[in-house]
Amino acid sequence: MGLRETLTDEMKVAMKARDEVRLSCIRLVRSAVKNREIDQKTVLDDAGICEVVSSLAKQRRESIRMFGEAGRQDLVEKEERELAVLLEFLPRQLSREEIAELVAGAITETGAQGSKDMGRVMKFLMPHTAGRADGKLVSEVVKELLG
Repeated sequence: MGLRETLTDEMKVAMKARDEVRLSCIRLVRSAVKNREIDQKTVLDDAGICEVVSSLAKQRRESIRMFGEAGRQDLVEKEERELAVLLEFLPRQLSREEIAELVAGAITETGAQGSKDMGRVMKFLMPHTAGRADGKLVSEVVKELLG
């Protein structure tokens, strides 16, 4: 079963369970996927849907950070619940250690010498981490290992 069908099935389950947070989050994902399909004039495959979910998760992480800085704990909790729902539809996220292993391999593979080669390492890594790791975290690990 593809990701599109999984989203539809999970939406039905959330409706029956009257889980408003989960239902609204899944509807948001389906709407974002539909908008991306309209923009690109194509039907998204699982990788495309995963990319949309990943960008929505990134937005939630940023919102959590900003609401936390503003002292709005109520909104932080809401965004965290939505993020948890979004992460269910993404592949298992890589740990910091797994990312560090990938980065070390990428540095060796690309022959990177210092921070000036960060772009080359990131370009090499992104296809391997897409949807499986937050780009900001990958960037931090690359900076650490190249610095």
